[in-house]
Amino acid sequence: MGDERPEMIEQHDLVDRIAALQEEVDQLRRAVASHAVVDQAIGVVIAVSGLRPEQGWEVLREVSQRTNTKLRVVAAQVVRWADCGALPEPTRTTLSTVLAAHHPPLGRALVRRPYRPWGVAERERSPRA
Repeated sequence: MGDERPEMIEQHDLVDRIAALQEEVDQLRRAVASHAVVDQAIGVVIAVSGLRPEQGWEVLREVSQRTNTKLRVVAAQVVRWADCGALPEPTRTTLSTVLAAHHPPLGRALVRRPYRPWGVAERERSPRA
């Protein structure tokens, strides 16, 4: 390395620094997107259960830990559940159990009952034109 010119060393350091900064920017973008999904999932949990936001966070965290699934994955599943009514196993049973622990009168019934977005039932009953 003793025969490299100082300009080449500086240029190499700059390239390494740019690569490191690009990786950091990519990580921050993923974190912001993940945070938005987690916030949406908390909203779903509190909307269907009547829990407070901090309890919604605890429910998601607990489901994530019990199922050994990343929190952002559980959050994405919960957000999809609000949209299409499907929640995969073991997330469905674990969410049911955790909600029942946090809000006994509602917990199990909320997750078992299929959720349909507004207007779906009416569209299914009406004949297609």
